[in-house]
Amino acid sequence: MWGVLGIFSAVLLGIYDVFKKTSLNNNAVLPVLFFSILSSAFIFAVAIIGSALAPNVFQSLHLYVPPLTTWEHIRIFIKALIVLSSWILAFFAIKHLPLSMVSPIRATAPLWTLLGALLLFHEKLNALQWAGLITTLFFFFLFSTTGKREGIRFSRNKWIFLIIGATLLGSASSLYDKYIIRAIDRLAVQSWTGIYQLALMLGVTGLLWYPSRKKHTPFQWKWTIPLIGLFLTLSDFFYFYALSNPESLIAILSGIRRSGVVIPFIFAALFLKEKNVKQKGIYLVGIIFGVTLMALGSR
Repeated sequence: MWGVLGIFSAVLLGIYDVFKKTSLNNNAVLPVLFFSILSSAFIFAVAIIGSALAPNVFQSLHLYVPPLTTWEHIRIFIKALIVLSSWILAFFAIKHLPLSMVSPIRATAPLWTLLGALLLFHEKLNALQWAGLITTLFFFFLFSTTGKREGIRFSRNKWIFLIIGATLLGSASSLYDKYIIRAIDRLAVQSWTGIYQLALMLGVTGLLWYPSRKKHTPFQWKWTIPLIGLFLTLSDFFYFYALSNPESLIAILSGIRRSGVVIPFIFAALFLKEKNVKQKGIYLVGIIFGVTLMALGSR
């Protein structure tokens, strides 16, 4: 069951990436991120306030957010800080890079999650995990060569560094999720993470973008902006639900969830007409195959 929930999460996450790219085209990055977070935070606020005022009603709807201790709030705030840092880097990178280039890089997230787990928990790789690791790195190296044809050098392009940084922070968040979800109610984690992200993003937007907004790309409202927050909220709901299952495996879930990058890749090929899509597609399949081997080896 948790695997099916992971697939739902992956599909919604892929659509979320499409809405991000659509919203960021010729638009200011920070306010787009702020309003997308605001749309999801509204949903979380309803759940938090409703749970306090009418707990029985929200329990019957399976949307009850229990009260938390100060220490639990601190741990959730740390998660919000990690995730928001990843999003800021990713949003800037997605605006300036082809979607067909971002997707394969994001697909390597389970690789870094696995390596992080090895470092933190001192596990050893089995044969299948080694095969997956080598396969993923090999196709990622081949993929990096396609950037040269589009004038993008991985070693010199700052947007590439930003998307890699976002991916690494996303992997750190996945490792932290495994720790926090088993200790704190999943809806409380998701809801309060959204609230804390909004508070943090309000400060970032107010201090970094608003004072100098006239010097940079102007902000344009697009209907896809609130859909970013909505689809991510739904994706995270299924993901946390799956992760809260004691039998769930973070390596496999992470791999399943990241397979959603196929959706924005197809969108880039069909609607954005990006370059070298066929070759990138082969490398993306190779990366996903390597990630699948790692996931199977983690069972």
